[in-house]
Amino acid sequence: MKSSIHTFSLLAAIVWSAVLPTDAQVNVTQKNNNLSRDGLYIDSAFTPGNAANLVRDLNFDGTIVGNVHAQPLYIEGGPNGPMIIVVTASNNIWALNATTGLVIWSRTDIGPPVTSGLPCGNFSPVGTIGTPVVDLASRSLFFDALIDGVTKKHFIYSLNVDTGVTNAGWPVDVNATAMYNGIIFNSLVQEDRGALALVNGIVYVPYSGYFGDCGAYHGWVVGVQINNPSTGVGAWATTATGGGIWGHSGVASDGTNMFVITGNTFSTGGVWMGGEAIIRLQAGPFWTGMPTDYWAPPNWFSLDNGDVDLGGVSAMLIDVPGANPSQLVLALGKDGNAYLLNRNNLGGIIAPVAQLSVGGGLLGQSSATYTTSQGTYFVFRSGGSTLKAYKITPTSPPTIVSAWSASQSGQGSPWVTTTDGTNNAIVWVVGAQGDGKLYGYNGDTGAVIYAGTDVMSGTRKWNSGMVARGSIYVANDNKVYAFRVPAGTPTPTATATATATSTPTATATSTPTATATSTPTATATFTPTATATATATATATATAPSSPTPTPTPSEPPCSVVGSQPACDSTVFTQLTDFVVNMSAPVDPTTVQPGDFRVNGTSADNDTVSGGGSTITFQFNASPVVPGLNLMDIPAGAFACLFTGRPFEHFSCTFTYQPPTPTPTPTQPPPSPTPTATPTTTPRPTPTPRPHTTPRVRPTPPPRP
Repeated sequence: MKSSIHTFSLLAAIVWSAVLPTDAQVNVTQKNNNLSRDGLYIDSAFTPGNAANLVRDLNFDGTIVGNVHAQPLYIEGGPNGPMIIVVTASNNIWALNATTGLVIWSRTDIGPPVTSGLPCGNFSPVGTIGTPVVDLASRSLFFDALIDGVTKKHFIYSLNVDTGVTNAGWPVDVNATAMYNGIIFNSLVQEDRGALALVNGIVYVPYSGYFGDCGAYHGWVVGVQINNPSTGVGAWATTATGGGIWGHSGVASDGTNMFVITGNTFSTGGVWMGGEAIIRLQAGPFWTGMPTDYWAPPNWFSLDNGDVDLGGVSAMLIDVPGANPSQLVLALGKDGNAYLLNRNNLGGIIAPVAQLSVGGGLLGQSSATYTTSQGTYFVFRSGGSTLKAYKITPTSPPTIVSAWSASQSGQGSPWVTTTDGTNNAIVWVVGAQGDGKLYGYNGDTGAVIYAGTDVMSGTRKWNSGMVARGSIYVANDNKVYAFRVPAGTPTPTATATATATSTPTATATSTPTATATSTPTATATFTPTATATATATATATATAPSSPTPTPTPSEPPCSVVGSQPACDSTVFTQLTDFVVNMSAPVDPTTVQPGDFRVNGTSADNDTVSGGGSTITFQFNASPVVPGLNLMDIPAGAFACLFTGRPFEHFSCTFTYQPPTPTPTPTQPPPSPTPTATPTTTPRPTPTPRPHTTPRVRPTPPPRP
């Protein structure tokens, strides 16, 4: 494979090794930084003062190609210096220099993503969606890619993280290898939205269905032994159809067991078969089927019938010293509840350890947790515009109490920095698919510490940024952005070359494909970095004479929707005819047309623009709302900003309509002129209200694989 290694990058690495202390490496190898999925980054550079003066690095290039739904990773210890790893929905994989943002290597030949032919869905293209994971010991990157063809297939890949070369024995064809209890994996109806996890030599990949709940999909976790990919494939799946693992953080782990949260299942008849649950898996993955290894709320069947997934947010493991139990797992459901469970004994179908209503609209995202001198918190995005933090009390049993909330223009997932693990906690979030700006909030009070002015384009909801060496990196469509603390020396690493010899290049000969020719970059002459600190070694600065002008950030964002009624990801109980969208900037009323707004593909009949052009109400003569999920959509360019003429950004989000429960018996007796006619056949219209008075709390465990 052709790899573009820039001379400047090598010189910069030498300079950094001379001026920085030889401390431990900093690596972000997985989603939310840790297996617990806590989203916590310890970085002494992120004091409140430094954070308040964070600046975007305009010399960081960051150009990539493809839509990004995954968090970027940060890897040190290789021959090319510190790298940012980014995967895209186009199946393009990128390794960028963490200082310059220039390409070190790329793979654009993994295979074509799927752009049509799926039974439903709301991503296009669909290729690599879930956040990958890196094994530092073998210097290997693992990710799942959906590849188009006569048969659409998921493949689990492993690449050498320093060169991009495919490792021997990979990829793994999931269709051909994954089976559980007679259920065969079918890529056509399965999607990997969640992040991968690497636990004790096995990489775990979670799967859901597609938006629209089409086909006989299941919630799956597929495990591949990284040293034995040809035969070391295991799997677990929900017995019932449905039960997808939708959360962005995917698989969480305590270092031994894996935890996932499933969504609603179908056609169970009231018999629990894996849905609406926290599932604890042992290595393999293997599930015992015992109540210690699953939890579902007593009203799981009602949640099923209402499409109100328990797994609105991925599982997150939280330790609360002084609480009993103290080792907890958190679930945040589409029903607007937070649930805490004892992760060492989940308990089956019972009431949780603690439960609190925290607000609706919890769908698909990831959360974060942190501890300060004032307590242990978890934080998440509620609905379309609110960041919420709650405390878990160190009591027996623990309880959940509200801490603070902050208005947010966007739908990003939060992450947290502290300077030493407990002090100076700052909660960070991007106004994804909103104002596109980066924000930082005091972890104890919610007070604004950093209110960004740089507008990032191509932001994706649910996504989160990442922190390393005094820098925040955010990966968006076609672009990675870098923000630095002002004190200097934010990025680079002291680990020079000892680990460079650990990358066995025998793997290069093992690649069965001509994939090696994937990385174009004649960009070696593009070497901006006044970053290399003005210390001795004029050799480093001598290579940057031509400092090209960076691409400017637009000063005026496009018009975009920052709120709606009904709110995105909310639940409504009436079939609406009026829909309201609130804009980030006034729009030109002459460009607004009723047909611009669609619900489930049906265009509005009338529109009203108010609030100086910042509020638009779309009216339908007859409600287009249907039971279950509903899609609101405004195409890109539908209308223009009033003052700048800039086009509108695409808006698309869902809400759920839950019809009122019908009365099960008729209000008046049916006419029966012949009273002798079989009174036993017609008076029994309602066998469904109570399919099972008490759900079976001990389902028959599946046979051990």
